Amino acid sequence: MVSVIKVEGVGRDFTVRKKVGRLRRNAFVVTAVTDLSFVVQRGEMVGYIGPNGAGKSTTIKMLTGILVPSTGELTVAGLTPSVERTELARKIGVVFGQRTTLWWDLPLRDSFELLRRIYRVPDPRFRTNMRTFSDLLDLGPLLDTPVRQLSLGQRMRGDIAAALLHDPEVVYLDEPTIGLDVVSKSNLRDFLRETNRERGTTVLLTTHDLDDIEQICSRVMVIDHGRLVYDGGLTGLHQLGGARRTLVVDLVEPAAALELPGAETVRVEGPRQWLSFPADASAAPLIADIAERHEVADLSIREPDIEAVIKQLYTNTSAWSSPPPFVE
Repeated sequence: MVSVIKVEGVGRDFTVRKKVGRLRRNAFVVTAVTDLSFVVQRGEMVGYIGPNGAGKSTTIKMLTGILVPSTGELTVAGLTPSVERTELARKIGVVFGQRTTLWWDLPLRDSFELLRRIYRVPDPRFRTNMRTFSDLLDLGPLLDTPVRQLSLGQRMRGDIAAALLHDPEVVYLDEPTIGLDVVSKSNLRDFLRETNRERGTTVLLTTHDLDDIEQICSRVMVIDHGRLVYDGGLTGLHQLGGARRTLVVDLVEPAAALELPGAETVRVEGPRQWLSFPADASAAPLIADIAERHEVADLSIREPDIEAVIKQLYTNTSAWSSPPPFVE
């Protein structure tokens, strides 16, 4: 495994001035990120999530070289972002869901051509990428349309292609599916998975749409009040958040609420019963126990809602991860 992003003890402070009285202003220090450390391996697809103001955007800006860390060190593709921004720009791609990197008044095709020249993409590679992206993102009918006339979903497809046109090693995606319909979201997720599989592109995804995380990422990092509070897989996230799965059982005949060790019957409607049990526990013992006692017509398992898991995680961490105060 090759590390493409390394972050070691990174912090970022901002000095702000707050009005005190009619004429006086005092300087305060606001800490946006504190002692942040993680490593992302080449080819990983990582979700980077947290509530508003948690420090996600600050982290991305430091990884792209827009901001300089106040403390600690970080490298991306072997480069120090704030020092080697020009060289790094050729190795990264960035998509901001609420902003576009395309030229508003130019046809989509001309925007791609300008980016080809900016990044000095060789003609053969440019043509290959254009064919690939046109097929996977259905861009063919849009290439001669000015960007301002594209719908949000069409523009997002164009922005994704623009970010990947120069074969970057790392792509930062900030709310890439914001405002898209169900079909467009599905197509975009399929494209990102295909690109990662075929090209080994490393993806760091920040989003409030947790379905994106579940369907794209194998690893999740959760930041809260500038601190990393979780780094691991979705299964571990469920465990940390105290998530529970639900076993829905259809009995042949109605029965009283089932009483089983390790599970709680939360609802009964005729022959159907809903049993809640920890997300990290196996359903097999419960199913076997029920089958021994009753005749079962059907059953299914409902996975925990990741939004509820994240909400619970924030609640659990708020006691020991208090927000950074204003410091004079």
